[in-house]
Amino acid sequence: MRLNIKVSATDGQARRGQVTTARGSFQTPVFMPVATRGAIRGLSTHELASLSAKGGTRAEILLANTYHLMLRPTADVVEQLGGLHDFTGWGDRHMLTDSGGFQVFSLQPKTDDEGATFRSTYDGAKVKLTPELAVRIQERLGADIQMVLDVCAGLPASTTVLREALERTVDWAARAKAAHRRIEDQSLFGIVQGGDNLELRRESAQRTVEIDFDGYAVGGLSVGETREQMMESLEAAIEHLPSDQPRYLMGVGDPLSIIEAVARGVDMFDCVLPTRLARHGTLLTSEGRLNIKRAEYARVTDPVDPDCNCATCVNYPRGLLRHLTTQGELTAQILCTIHNLTWILSFVEDIRSAIESGTLETLRAATVQTWQQMSPERKGEGFPQ
Repeated sequence: MRLNIKVSATDGQARRGQVTTARGSFQTPVFMPVATRGAIRGLSTHELASLSAKGGTRAEILLANTYHLMLRPTADVVEQLGGLHDFTGWGDRHMLTDSGGFQVFSLQPKTDDEGATFRSTYDGAKVKLTPELAVRIQERLGADIQMVLDVCAGLPASTTVLREALERTVDWAARAKAAHRRIEDQSLFGIVQGGDNLELRRESAQRTVEIDFDGYAVGGLSVGETREQMMESLEAAIEHLPSDQPRYLMGVGDPLSIIEAVARGVDMFDCVLPTRLARHGTLLTSEGRLNIKRAEYARVTDPVDPDCNCATCVNYPRGLLRHLTTQGELTAQILCTIHNLTWILSFVEDIRSAIESGTLETLRAATVQTWQQMSPERKGEGFPQ
């Protein structure tokens, strides 16, 4: 199921568009909340679906983790219960599954040309994941978009390490493409690696495009490099990716990195950052990060962000959120998660509007002013939320 992007507006390299799949369509740029095991901790899928940001924007795609789902409850169970859409209660909305590739980076299993051998994070059992098995599992999980199994090298890394990761990723990608059978209603994305080596990034993009995927992702960024290095590597990859297909920057979700990547032509994003911050009492606002646990908010009646229309900001003062968070109440995690996800969806909607009006540079400058102190983050992605 080859995906094409119908571009409705551009501003420089940034583009506003629509991607059509076998299930329907979704708007871009798009941010995908991460539901590692099929759910965001403390927030049901029907609650997520009801979140409404500026302009009525709602979450259109949910991302789930293949590694965790293949271990618990297993692909067999998910398939028997109707696939991820029915299993999670997400219904007719889009879903994307990663391949377990980030766990190759974060859990450091033994890897060879055949695949990656893990020790289960649940019971220590030996688990072998190959490119072909990753495809078969994702076909059974039933997401609309699945990713090839790849090798992500942490940065900084030597050219030798980055070259090895590139070669293995390209080899695994070709094997995944050959193994993919559910082509009528499920798209398969290739992944560009190469670390912060610009020549390797270009080579990886070219060789991945030659395999001919339904869409393309750029992986292996926000894993130790600076934002400047991230953007240089991203530019090198995008230069060789098709302009008529969606481009997905994996695991990047801080506001400044999102808008900088959009300005370079990226369409899709995912990250655990908004939900992970929420669970620890850190909220995203129009003035930057806000640590709701600070004592100064104990008697404050103002909402978290007066510009936000989420249920949390409309109904609850900072003082209550501070109390609930410091007391470890589950309600605090829920309310903070509702806010952060609504805020990031609203931010992406602002980006869409800025592209349409030709004012992206103005929004970009304001975002830099507010968020430049916020470093790229990907630590913790792929682990339970």
